[in-house]
Amino acid sequence: MTELHMNNVSFSYPDGTKALENLTLSFAPGERVAIIGQNGAGKTTAVKLMNGLLKPSEGNVLVEDWDTKDYTTAKISRKVGYVFQNPDDQIFHNDVESEVRFGPKNMGFEPERVDELTNWAMELCGISEFADENPYNLPYSVRKFVTIASVLAMDSDIIILDEPTAGQDKVGIQVLSNLLDVLSEKQKSVVTITHDMEFVTEHFERIVVMANRKLVIDGDAQHIFYNEDVLAQSMLKPPAVAQMAKQLGLSLEILSKNELLKSILAQQKK
Repeated sequence: MTELHMNNVSFSYPDGTKALENLTLSFAPGERVAIIGQNGAGKTTAVKLMNGLLKPSEGNVLVEDWDTKDYTTAKISRKVGYVFQNPDDQIFHNDVESEVRFGPKNMGFEPERVDELTNWAMELCGISEFADENPYNLPYSVRKFVTIASVLAMDSDIIILDEPTAGQDKVGIQVLSNLLDVLSEKQKSVVTITHDMEFVTEHFERIVVMANRKLVIDGDAQHIFYNEDVLAQSMLKPPAVAQMAKQLGLSLEILSKNELLKSILAQQKK
């Protein structure tokens, strides 16, 4: 399984505009990591550096023993798959199955393996019934899963998801939840950019907070969402459950609905 290391990485555009400064992060096989922060914090730049869409101006990004500066994005995508925020930036086939099949087929897998990965990815993303449909005839939320499936079918060890919950209803969130569990079982790393704090606290034990193109903190939900300095620096709001717990004067670092309910009931018994 593949490890990924970002060592003192900075990135500047040709006009000199800095988009990322001195970022150092490592990701272990099977790890789930959420990267959060306001727009302009440097999140998207960071993940594009992970799979070679961008090359660092300073420092290096190592995918296992590959320095991304020395390899094409197509080569790196064998190990790091990237799902764009907007599915329309990624889809280019006229039917769903062809879209999902394209990656493993062009990576040179045997036909039987291509079939296996294509069917597995479509089933995991809940889109098998749309195999013959034109993706652009499907709702935005389903198109998101088409692009996720197309990346999963490439069998990369590291999967980057950019705003996966955008446009999803409760059913879509449940599909994503199951998908994350399956990837964890397969020891695949998942790095997710999201503004959905509830999704973060429910599915990610490790959270990276960014602001002003730099790393603010790398830790768990309790250390982040109950840290007033971190929230102020990153201009983030804690999940609704944490906000409610604070309003009710509950002292525990509550981040789930069940914890909130238990704490309220315990308080009423006093």
